[in-house]
Parts: sequence; C-alpha cells; structure tokens
Amino acid sequence: MALLDVAANRLLPGDPVRASAFHEWSIGLVSLLSLAGLVVGVMPARRTGGLLALGFFLSAWAVLLLGLGAEAARIVSSMPPAARASLGSGFWLASSCLLALAGGSIARVRGRGLGVLAILAASGFLVAAWRGGGLDGLSLAVEYAARREAVHEAIAEHLLLAGGAIALAIPAAVLLSLWRSAQGLVGLLVSGVQVIPAVALLGALVALVGGVLRAVPALRDLGLSALGPWPALLGIAAYLLLPLWRGIGTALRAADPAAIDAAEAMGLTKAQILARVTLPLGAPMLVGALRVAAVQSLGLATLGALIGAGGLGRIVFDGMAQFAPDLILLGAIPIILLSLAAEGSLSAVEASCRARWRA
Repeated sequence: MALLDVAANRLLPGDPVRASAFHEWSIGLVSLLSLAGLVVGVMPARRTGGLLALGFFLSAWAVLLLGLGAEAARIVSSMPPAARASLGSGFWLASSCLLALAGGSIARVRGRGLGVLAILAASGFLVAAWRGGGLDGLSLAVEYAARREAVHEAIAEHLLLAGGAIALAIPAAVLLSLWRSAQGLVGLLVSGVQVIPAVALLGALVALVGGVLRAVPALRDLGLSALGPWPALLGIAAYLLLPLWRGIGTALRAADPAAIDAAEAMGLTKAQILARVTLPLGAPMLVGALRVAAVQSLGLATLGALIGAGGLGRIVFDGMAQFAPDLILLGAIPIILLSLAAEGSLSAVEASCRARWRA
C-alpha cells in the first residue's frame, strides 16, 4: 500500500509512493518502536507495561507522520507549484493499527483520564508539527494554509450550531419528562424522529419555517429565515430529544424509594428532595445522556451546511463537489477531534459522578 500519493495537481489521481522509497531509518524506527510497544505491552506489570506501550505506539505514529511530511516536502520541491503529496492508504491503515494498539494500552492501564490525556498529547503534537512546518509538504497542510480563516470560522460556526441545539433540546427534554400523563406518547414521538433521515427532516423544516415566515412576515425582522441556522438548530435538537429524555427519566428514577421516604420524613420539600437527593444520585445518568447528545450533535451539525447553516460541513461538501479528498479531510478531521474531545471529557465526568455515587 502507498504511504503517499503524489499528483501534478489536486484534481488528478496520484502516483503511489511506497515504503521502499523512504529513508530506511524512518521506517526502521517506526517498526522498532511498534515492536517495543508490543513487547512491553505483555509485561506482567499491567500499569507500567501499558504506559510504556502507549508511549511507544504514539511515538511510532508521530515518527511515521513526521517522516511522511519530510518526504512529501522533498518530493514536491522539485515539482510544479500545483503538485500535491497526499497521505496514502498505507498511512491510514498504519495509523489505525497504531492508534488502536494505543487504545488497547489505555484500556489495560485503566487510568482515569488517561484517554483524554493521550488525545490531548496527540493533538498537541499535531499542532506543534503543523506550526513548526514539519507537515507543510502535505496536501492537507496546503489546503489549510489556503483556507485558514475559513476553517477557523467554520469551527466556530460548528460549535455554535451544536451547542445551540443542545441548549434548545435540554429544556424541551425536561418539559417532556415532566409531562407524566403522556410519557407513552412522548416516547413514541421522540423515537419516531430517529427513523426520519436527517436530510429529509432538514428539508421539511426548511419548508415549515418558510411557510411560517410567509404567514407571519414580521418574524423576518427578528433575523429568522427559511435557510440558515434556525431550521438546522430545530432539526438537530429534535434528534437529541431521545437520549436526553431517556437520560432524564432514568436519573429521576435512580434514587432509592427509601431515600425519598427518608427525605420526606425529614420535612424536605419536593424541590429540596430533587436538588439534594434525586439529582445527585442521577448525575451519572444525566452526564451520560449529555455525552451521547453532545457527540450526536457535533456529527449532525455537519449536515447543517446543506441548508446554509455553515459549519465544518461546508468544507466537507466543498471538497466532495471538487473531488478533493484532502479538502474533505480538512473539514472532517476537526469534527472527529471535537467529537473525541467531547466524548473523552464527558466520559471522565460521568466516571467521576459514578465514583461519588458508589462512595
């Protein structure tokens, strides 16, 4: 498999550059570090072996990426300015294996927050290598340099879109959970939304919002429009209702009835019981529901670009329209990193809440 694909420009298919064309020291060092990680990973000392293996696997991945960056810069320096050197399938396969092995090492150590630290370390390395010019020869870096401001703006739009949808969905889910007499109907409605394709739902909301604006033109003065962030916010929030509604319902039922009875016997009001007993005991379920909703929201926000809501989906779809894989990656990689960051941080909070609950 090719570690790099080199083409005369971004629109042409690239010629593969295989491992045999690289400096022996870089491929040899990657192999040595990977082998060392496999060896120390089976050490009897679970924690020490896992930490050493994690370091070796991440180091092997870093050396591989830097080596490809240097080789890409060397190749394109003797080619026309439009030439591109893209990461090949061999790199993605090797990266998947190394990062999967790193994940296995994290699971072996079972250290709280270690996964988040590993993600932060890998992200910090990427940023440092990027800013240091070690990856400038890669087509992905060239695409980023040409669209730096647009990418930063898209990330901000994506976070606002995902965060705004969560902010809309949470109070709606709370109100639905408090509608005790119609929980069966509520469950049917929020579950039914999940079977509607996201693109179809967004299209229907565009038509619905357009109809409302025609009926009440004064709403346009408030900044509402049939295309843009508002239909996207409503559509994403609709998909988030199910995990949030289930999480809230589970959290409200988490407290032992005996604990509720004891609190009532002490003279606590319903509001005090909710704040001091029910919510603290149900916190792990609430954080777990928020974790699922946050990751789901970041993914669904990508589709908002289809109706003019902006975000990283705009870059992804631009790349698809131009048949530019690296432009697609330029939009997709931040989405993946944001999702991993949300998953890792909220998982750590959920684990902390469960530890307090058990204590």
